[in-house]
Amino acid sequence: MWYFSWILGVLLACSLGIINVLRLEAQLALAKENEVIDPLTQLLCKDSMLTRLQEKTDNSRRNGLPFSLLYLSLRDFKIKHTLLDHEMDTTLLKVVKTMKQDIRLGVDIAARVGPEELLLALPGVSQEHAEQIAQKIKSDIFNQVKTPGNIAVEVMIGVAEYSTHADLFRLDRLTGEEEVNALLDIAQSQLGEAVA
Repeated sequence: MWYFSWILGVLLACSLGIINVLRLEAQLALAKENEVIDPLTQLLCKDSMLTRLQEKTDNSRRNGLPFSLLYLSLRDFKIKHTLLDHEMDTTLLKVVKTMKQDIRLGVDIAARVGPEELLLALPGVSQEHAEQIAQKIKSDIFNQVKTPGNIAVEVMIGVAEYSTHADLFRLDRLTGEEEVNALLDIAQSQLGEAVA
């Protein structure tokens, strides 16, 4: 009789061990799904960036300090030069490396928001100063980054400042998340216009 209890105990221990292993595997899979860093560029992913931008717009609204976004796009460059995905990935990594050198210019958040799009957040930076930073980044990328086919990289940059549009956002009764999305849309619509 005692051996039935012993066998039952062993089976229970084994099943608990298996359940623990399955639970840990599920937690690891969930953590990978919720990863906040883009694996290629090591920049924030879009979802993580949206949360951080909402904090920045809230701070800007409370403190009245300027807050600007730079939206960088290589999409037209990829299409114009018919680059393959792996060539674009190599080029994007070079752009990120050059861009990280310019982070000393006051960049607070850098994120990859699309396959060929990057975003930089500049708290405390006015539209005019953001346009100067955008011009420097654009120039640095053109002068320092070449594709695997040795083509100088041209990036389009859109600039948007939160405080310029904050009153309009309030009139439209936008939530914090809606403000961030509207500001991103404004920056994206300015691609190539603000920085010649």
